[in-house]
Amino acid sequence: MRIRRRRPEAGPGAGRRTRRFAMGSTVALVVASMNAPAVLGFAGSQYHRYVIDQAGYKARYGHWQTVEFPTGFRIDAVHATLLRTGKILIIAGSGNDRNSFDAGTFKSLLWDPVKNTYKLVPTPKDMFCGGHTSLPDGNVLVAGGTQRYEALDGTVKKAAGTMRVRNESPDGPRTFPKGTGFTAPDGREYLSTADVTVPAAVKTVTTDKATGARTVTVTAGEQHVFAEAAAPGAAYVDQHPAQYTVKGLTGPDAHNLYGMSDAMTLDKQDFQGIRSAYEFNPDTEQYEQVPDMTYARWYPTLTGLGNGDVVTVSGLDDTGQILSGNDNELFDPAAKTWSKAPDRYFPTYPSLFLTAAGKLFYSGSNAGYGPADRGRTPGLWNLADNSFQTVGGLPDTDRLETSSSVLLPPAQAQKVMVLGGGGVGESPASTARTGIADLTAAAPVFTPGPDLPAGGTRYLNSVILPDDTVFTTGGSSDYRGKHHSDLLKAQTYHPDTNSFTVAAAPTVGRDYHSEALLLPDGRVVVLGSNPLFADKADTEPAPFEQRIEIYTPPYLFHGTRPEITAAPGRAALGDTLTVASPHPEAVTTAKLIRPSSVTHATDVEQRSVALTITARSTGGLDLTLPTNPNLLPPGWYMLFATDATGTPSVAHWIQITR
Repeated sequence: MRIRRRRPEAGPGAGRRTRRFAMGSTVALVVASMNAPAVLGFAGSQYHRYVIDQAGYKARYGHWQTVEFPTGFRIDAVHATLLRTGKILIIAGSGNDRNSFDAGTFKSLLWDPVKNTYKLVPTPKDMFCGGHTSLPDGNVLVAGGTQRYEALDGTVKKAAGTMRVRNESPDGPRTFPKGTGFTAPDGREYLSTADVTVPAAVKTVTTDKATGARTVTVTAGEQHVFAEAAAPGAAYVDQHPAQYTVKGLTGPDAHNLYGMSDAMTLDKQDFQGIRSAYEFNPDTEQYEQVPDMTYARWYPTLTGLGNGDVVTVSGLDDTGQILSGNDNELFDPAAKTWSKAPDRYFPTYPSLFLTAAGKLFYSGSNAGYGPADRGRTPGLWNLADNSFQTVGGLPDTDRLETSSSVLLPPAQAQKVMVLGGGGVGESPASTARTGIADLTAAAPVFTPGPDLPAGGTRYLNSVILPDDTVFTTGGSSDYRGKHHSDLLKAQTYHPDTNSFTVAAAPTVGRDYHSEALLLPDGRVVVLGSNPLFADKADTEPAPFEQRIEIYTPPYLFHGTRPEITAAPGRAALGDTLTVASPHPEAVTTAKLIRPSSVTHATDVEQRSVALTITARSTGGLDLTLPTNPNLLPPGWYMLFATDATGTPSVAHWIQITR
């Protein structure tokens, strides 16, 4: 691995200077006013490099470095999850690359940012644009992904559509392999694009109490599959509903099993999802298959609950249609089973946060698919009675797509912040708006937060830091960085003052398909980016950004860090932990931070839960955990101790159980 320092092209310390300044201890005062684009020319560049490497600069703004893997280990980082081993699982799948998809080339990379080791992991399905979350045992549930890439208007060669396959026999389910033929009444043939299993019909017998007469009712089993014409051309287009025979069936099967379709067209075809689900095991460092979901999903959100289950919502199904909301599912990680969840419609990748009351808060943030007039309103979703309490007050609600949302630290405050965002679909619109909802109120509403310093921003990544601030970085002002609109800016939000401070600027643009997450040593890793174009005129296709950046916050340049030299590896809710520390008097706060599992600017799992320091002794201190599993869901956490300046210890991993 090659690691080299990167110099910001914009940010503090980047302005042109026409005279010399005495450096030394005065450098921080000089660079405080220097927040212009990078100077041109060798001399200016050298001066800039000198400035950003000064101790005073780094202690105020932090510092960036760039990591570049050897060619064979570079992948398109679409998904990233911090594991309890300290390694990062980076998932590309096909990486938004049609050629890789067609070749069946699906990739995942396991990277240890401390030891600088990395290895490719066999990836059994195309997990590109699936959903994921960490489970109570530390495994990572990955569900959904890509079955078929989109085909834009004018590029569809074969008429296609959804085939609803019916089974009127109660004798058992029937499975038809990919490529099964469905023949229209006029003889035109269409082929299924995936395997499909059709459930058996349900036979119900009712008896009339007065007459004793018995009535038998058979309700056909049904499952859909995408089908396309056996040959290209407009001759296969059929805009009318029809019943299709299943090729190769004879006798009663030919009558009991058939297809129904509303239309076969050459219209645009969206991405299609898969039902597959896996757990990534940090010990074996392999994917382990679990039962499929009932519904295929592409762009779903997975949110952990206080009992350890995972609620799974939204996504595009295996015909390219957005799921209707009556198809939400619950995963039980102990039993490895899926079951029905309450009905509720959301656009794809909705940001759903578990609240202390056990409800899910939908911030309105989402990514990518769904009509502009449905499912966009923030609110509290009660899974117990399936009620939904609207939370209003947020401006620019038409610009919540590709926005960032975060449960502000500490989690006990129950405040969720929404930052930036853009218009629905390929809209060029973006907003600098932020808003904060206090979920402890009986009737929560959003109140204004400070505007983003960079102006209108979408695809912003937000990371909770151990000093109870939120680091935000990257994004673009236009859709997927069009017109060279990536924002080489970073800033830190301070919940206590409701304000932003400027951070050192990154040098790599980050927009669509980018991620950021906190490391156990207190640094932040930023990955990915998938802009449409490489030039301002939007004429040259852009490659996927494969460089990784590491941001070191200012608190790691403030001198000695607190230490946790020993702590339990496991604790239950309400327990009091005895933690060894050589200078317990220097520790002012302690917190558990849940590791990130992030994609598409969506990270609903990260949270920072404050612990109560109940006692101090020579060489240690006692920390008491909350008792509420909805505040502190079961799973693995990073235990940080911080001092009065906000400088954190290196984290100690601990598993929290109910």
